[in-house]
Amino acid sequence: MATRPGGRQHIPRPASYRPGGPPAWATLPPDARRFTLTDVRARLASLPPAVQRGPRVEGSREAAVLVPLYEAGGETHVVLIKRPETMPSHRGEIAFPGGKFEPGVDAGLRDTALREAEEEVGLAPALVEVVSQLDGIGTVATRFTITPFVGFLEERPVLAPNPREVVRVLEVPLSELLDPGVYREERWDTHTADFDVHFYELEDETVWGATARILTSFLTHLVAVHFPAGRDGGFPAPGA
Repeated sequence: MATRPGGRQHIPRPASYRPGGPPAWATLPPDARRFTLTDVRARLASLPPAVQRGPRVEGSREAAVLVPLYEAGGETHVVLIKRPETMPSHRGEIAFPGGKFEPGVDAGLRDTALREAEEEVGLAPALVEVVSQLDGIGTVATRFTITPFVGFLEERPVLAPNPREVVRVLEVPLSELLDPGVYREERWDTHTADFDVHFYELEDETVWGATARILTSFLTHLVAVHFPAGRDGGFPAPGA
């Protein structure tokens, strides 16, 4: 059976959702969508200090994720994971390796991201060069404040997914994520806010929620353009 573009993830759209705008990189020519790790390092060097995007949800817990990047075939790839349907939250969703901060175990959120990546996919911290901290985001349904860290790998990693937490590993070229046909934005209206929700429809999976918000912010910086006011993806999405 042929795969379905975007996969079959359940997306809890409100009845009032409507199409959003094009991606910030919509007019970028194909040859400008390929980034080496050297390119990524140079762009990240100009990042302003990380901040918290959007309001912090009352009672939220601290968490961290790792955005693992490696170069193959002359371009940068990002490592993503798919959560099992048996997870208590984010069932079947595409995510970055990561999890909640553990007091007494983690010296800081950077250590949380590295520890979780090792526990979930067997990525040893010694193999990761943490090069940047990205803006933090908040989630509503699960009440987490997530801090992302970008980590460089010298080569394509040999991973060992923990089946209790990971059912699939995806290794996606940044050029694929920057294809305007892959990205889609929607505007969701709820009783509390009106905000952008980002989607990346891969061949057989959809990246959305908090992971897509982090990706969108990261990719926007890479292509050196910025969202107009009100379109920075900073509002927490329900279920994200």
